[in-house]
Amino acid sequence: MNNDNNDDLALIVPIGDIDPELLERLADVLSERYGIPFGITDPAEIPEEAYDPKRGQYLSSTILERLSEDNDAIKILGVIDRDLFVPGLNFVFGEAEISGKSTIISITRLRQSYYGLPEGEDRFFDRVAKEAVHELGHSFGLRHCSDPECVMYFSNSMADTDRKSSEFCPRCERSL
Repeated sequence: MNNDNNDDLALIVPIGDIDPELLERLADVLSERYGIPFGITDPAEIPEEAYDPKRGQYLSSTILERLSEDNDAIKILGVIDRDLFVPGLNFVFGEAEISGKSTIISITRLRQSYYGLPEGEDRFFDRVAKEAVHELGHSFGLRHCSDPECVMYFSNSMADTDRKSSEFCPRCERSL
Protein backbone atom coordinates (compact mmCIF):
# COMPACT_ATOMS: atom_id res chain seq x y z
CA MET A 1 0.00 0.00 0.00
CA ASN A 2 1.32 3.40 -0.93
CA ASN A 3 -0.32 6.48 0.46
CA ASP A 4 0.74 9.97 -0.59
CA ASN A 5 -1.01 11.52 2.42
CA ASN A 6 0.56 9.70 5.35
CA ASP A 7 0.07 12.30 8.08
CA ASP A 8 -2.86 10.42 9.63
CA LEU A 9 -1.46 6.95 9.09
CA ALA A 10 1.16 4.80 10.74
CA LEU A 11 3.31 2.83 8.35
CA ILE A 12 5.17 -0.43 8.33
CA VAL A 13 8.16 -0.13 6.03
CA PRO A 14 9.69 -3.43 4.93
CA ILE A 15 13.42 -2.91 4.49
CA GLY A 16 14.54 -5.45 1.95
CA ASP A 17 12.55 -8.62 1.29
CA ILE A 18 10.03 -9.29 4.08
CA ASP A 19 7.13 -11.78 3.88
CA PRO A 20 3.98 -9.79 2.96
CA GLU A 21 1.76 -12.12 5.04
CA LEU A 22 3.86 -11.40 8.13
CA LEU A 23 3.51 -7.67 7.50
CA GLU A 24 -0.28 -7.89 7.02
CA ARG A 25 -0.70 -9.83 10.27
CA LEU A 26 1.54 -7.35 12.06
CA ALA A 27 -0.42 -4.37 10.68
CA ASP A 28 -3.64 -5.91 12.04
CA VAL A 29 -2.14 -6.48 15.50
CA LEU A 30 -0.64 -2.98 15.70
CA SER A 31 -3.78 -1.25 14.42
CA GLU A 32 -5.81 -3.00 17.10
CA ARG A 33 -3.25 -2.39 19.86
CA TYR A 34 -2.67 1.31 19.19
CA GLY A 35 -6.06 2.26 17.74
CA ILE A 36 -4.58 3.83 14.62
CA PRO A 37 -4.48 2.39 11.11
CA PHE A 38 -1.19 0.86 9.98
CA GLY A 39 -0.47 0.69 6.28
CA ILE A 40 2.37 -1.12 4.54
CA THR A 41 4.67 0.59 2.04
CA ASP A 42 6.61 -0.86 -0.83
CA PRO A 43 9.96 -2.27 0.32
CA ALA A 44 12.77 0.18 0.99
CA GLU A 45 16.34 -0.58 0.09
CA ILE A 46 18.69 -1.71 2.83
CA PRO A 47 21.04 1.22 3.44
CA GLU A 48 24.50 -0.18 2.83
CA GLU A 49 26.09 2.69 4.80
CA ALA A 50 24.56 1.12 7.93
CA TYR A 51 26.57 -2.08 7.43
CA ASP A 52 29.61 -2.61 9.67
CA PRO A 53 31.78 -5.28 7.98
CA LYS A 54 33.86 -5.86 11.13
CA ARG A 55 30.74 -6.85 13.06
CA GLY A 56 28.75 -8.32 10.17
CA GLN A 57 25.77 -6.29 11.44
CA TYR A 58 23.82 -3.16 10.59
CA LEU A 59 23.81 -0.04 12.78
CA SER A 60 20.14 0.46 13.61
CA SER A 61 20.52 4.20 14.32
CA THR A 62 21.58 4.87 10.72
CA ILE A 63 18.48 3.09 9.43
CA LEU A 64 16.25 5.00 11.89
CA GLU A 65 17.57 8.29 10.54
CA ARG A 66 16.80 7.20 6.99
CA LEU A 67 13.24 6.18 7.96
CA SER A 68 12.61 9.60 9.51
CA GLU A 69 13.91 11.44 6.45
CA ASP A 70 11.96 9.47 3.90
CA ASN A 71 8.50 9.55 5.42
CA ASP A 72 5.91 11.89 6.92
CA ALA A 73 3.68 9.28 8.60
CA ILE A 74 2.72 9.77 12.26
CA LYS A 75 4.55 6.55 13.25
CA ILE A 76 6.91 4.37 11.24
CA LEU A 77 7.97 0.80 11.96
CA GLY A 78 10.82 -0.47 9.83
CA VAL A 79 11.05 -4.26 9.60
CA ILE A 80 14.36 -5.73 8.45
CA ASP A 81 15.78 -9.23 8.18
CA ARG A 82 19.34 -8.26 9.05
CA ASP A 83 21.16 -8.44 12.37
CA LEU A 84 21.17 -5.03 14.11
CA PHE A 85 23.40 -3.45 16.72
CA VAL A 86 24.00 -0.24 18.61
CA PRO A 87 27.38 0.70 20.07
CA GLY A 88 27.90 -0.94 23.45
CA LEU A 89 25.62 -3.92 22.80
CA ASN A 90 26.25 -7.17 20.94
CA PHE A 91 22.91 -6.88 19.13
CA VAL A 92 19.45 -5.34 19.43
CA PHE A 93 16.07 -6.72 18.50
CA GLY A 94 15.06 -3.16 17.67
CA GLU A 95 15.46 0.52 18.36
CA ALA A 96 13.17 3.53 18.60
CA GLU A 97 13.22 7.28 18.83
CA ILE A 98 11.76 7.90 22.30
CA SER A 99 8.63 10.04 21.78
CA GLY A 100 9.57 10.22 18.09
CA LYS A 101 8.05 8.67 15.02
CA SER A 102 10.59 6.12 13.77
CA THR A 103 11.17 2.61 15.07
CA ILE A 104 12.82 -0.49 13.67
CA ILE A 105 12.83 -4.18 14.48
CA SER A 106 14.99 -6.97 13.18
CA ILE A 107 13.34 -10.35 12.65
CA THR A 108 16.67 -12.17 12.23
CA ARG A 109 17.23 -13.25 15.85
CA LEU A 110 13.51 -13.86 16.43
CA ARG A 111 13.59 -17.04 14.36
CA GLN A 112 14.18 -20.39 16.01
CA SER A 113 16.55 -21.35 13.18
CA TYR A 114 18.94 -18.55 14.19
CA TYR A 115 19.65 -20.64 17.31
CA GLY A 116 19.80 -23.95 15.44
CA LEU A 117 16.28 -24.97 16.52
CA PRO A 118 13.29 -26.11 14.43
CA GLU A 119 11.07 -23.29 13.21
CA GLY A 120 7.76 -22.49 14.87
CA GLU A 121 5.67 -19.95 12.95
CA ASP A 122 3.35 -19.08 15.84
CA ARG A 123 6.24 -18.48 18.21
CA PHE A 124 8.09 -16.46 15.56
CA PHE A 125 5.09 -14.19 14.92
CA ASP A 126 4.50 -13.78 18.65
CA ARG A 127 8.09 -12.57 19.04
CA VAL A 128 7.80 -10.20 16.07
CA ALA A 129 4.57 -8.72 17.44
CA LYS A 130 6.05 -8.27 20.94
CA GLU A 131 9.12 -6.47 19.61
CA ALA A 132 7.03 -4.25 17.32
CA VAL A 133 4.65 -3.30 20.16
CA HIS A 134 7.68 -2.69 22.41
CA GLU A 135 9.51 -0.39 19.99
CA LEU A 136 6.35 1.52 19.09
CA GLY A 137 5.71 1.90 22.84
CA HIS A 138 8.99 3.84 23.00
CA SER A 139 7.82 6.08 20.17
CA PHE A 140 4.77 6.93 22.32
CA GLY A 141 7.09 7.92 25.18
CA LEU A 142 7.26 4.71 27.21
CA ARG A 143 10.58 3.66 28.75
CA HIS A 144 11.72 0.17 29.71
CA CYS A 145 9.63 -1.39 32.47
CA SER A 146 10.92 -3.35 35.45
CA ASP A 147 8.02 -5.85 35.24
CA PRO A 148 9.46 -8.89 33.38
CA GLU A 149 6.00 -9.78 32.06
CA CYS A 150 5.30 -6.32 30.57
CA VAL A 151 5.87 -5.90 26.84
CA MET A 152 8.05 -2.85 27.68
CA TYR A 153 10.55 -5.00 29.61
CA PHE A 154 14.03 -4.85 28.02
CA SER A 155 14.80 -8.06 26.14
CA ASN A 156 18.46 -8.92 26.44
CA SER A 157 17.86 -12.47 25.19
CA MET A 158 15.26 -14.58 23.44
CA ALA A 159 14.26 -15.98 26.84
CA ASP A 160 13.31 -12.44 27.95
CA THR A 161 11.17 -11.96 24.84
CA ASP A 162 9.48 -15.33 25.26
CA ARG A 163 8.79 -14.73 28.97
CA LYS A 164 7.21 -11.31 28.63
CA SER A 165 3.63 -10.76 27.60
CA SER A 166 2.51 -8.94 24.49
CA GLU A 167 0.49 -6.66 26.78
CA PHE A 168 1.38 -3.54 28.73
CA CYS A 169 1.42 -3.79 32.51
CA PRO A 170 -1.16 -1.53 34.25
CA ARG A 171 1.44 1.19 34.91
CA CYS A 172 2.62 1.32 31.29
CA GLU A 173 -0.98 1.14 30.02
CA ARG A 174 -1.84 4.22 32.12
CA SER A 175 1.27 6.05 30.86
CA LEU A 176 0.42 5.25 27.27
